Amino acid sequence: MTQALLAIIGGSGLYDLPGLTDTRWETVSTPWGAPSDQIFRGRLHGAELAFLPRHGRGHRIPPSEVNYRANIAALKAIGATDVLSLSAVGGLRADLPPGHFIVVDQFIDRTFARDKSFFGTGLVAHVSMAQPVCSRLGDHVQTALVQQGVPHQRGGCYLAIEGPQFSTLAESQLYRSWNCSVIGMTNMPEAKLAREAELCYASVGMVTDFDCWNAAHDAVTVDAVIQVLLANAAAARTLIGGLAGSITGDASAPDCACRQALQFALITAPEARDPAMVAKLRSVAGRVLA
Repeated sequence: MTQALLAIIGGSGLYDLPGLTDTRWETVSTPWGAPSDQIFRGRLHGAELAFLPRHGRGHRIPPSEVNYRANIAALKAIGATDVLSLSAVGGLRADLPPGHFIVVDQFIDRTFARDKSFFGTGLVAHVSMAQPVCSRLGDHVQTALVQQGVPHQRGGCYLAIEGPQFSTLAESQLYRSWNCSVIGMTNMPEAKLAREAELCYASVGMVTDFDCWNAAHDAVTVDAVIQVLLANAAAARTLIGGLAGSITGDASAPDCACRQALQFALITAPEARDPAMVAKLRSVAGRVLA
């Protein structure tokens, strides 16, 4: 049985966890370039954890310039089995106020300036994204949120925009009409690439504000938003602490469908595959290229 390794993609302060031992920063290179930062490794009550600051330490990289392929490939390279995405989002519904968490189960991808696949000319693949997150990992997340008393909702659609600008009022109202729950800039193509890399992926959106559809929210001060951000970060660290042990002890994980996502996805005939592309892809798709 493969040793479980939970990787967390999110803010640079999430790894400040009480009880985290054997800590070190690890440099990882990938065929797709460098990830956003070094990966912070450690152990928490016997569980292996890895943290990757999505925007780099100090939030240096804007959403459109994050090297999502390198980030996912780096986590795959160190042996990550489960990936928890934590990200700040805007609420598109009145019942998702600032301070609430949402365990996302669907996406609408409105990004357009990002590399969205490991595959391409020389080796083509099509993975299913009908169910874009791991329900098994989502169950663990929900259990931890309940145990920690974090206000949350299980299920909802994340609308991914290109950014870095926020939505217009017309756009915000349009997304609400599509029954989207939250809006953000970072979960796509992250979730697609995690699926291609056969990683179990769960997304937790941490609501910091209502999007601009809520006119009453315009009166909220910057100080108030900062207080929400700080509270959300503290709750996220508590979530990670509660999640680590359950991931390690999940005997059903090896049979998760996410870990077979490429089984029937490769379309290019073996004799037509570009050897250079095959070599590049071994780091993320080695199971089906052996």
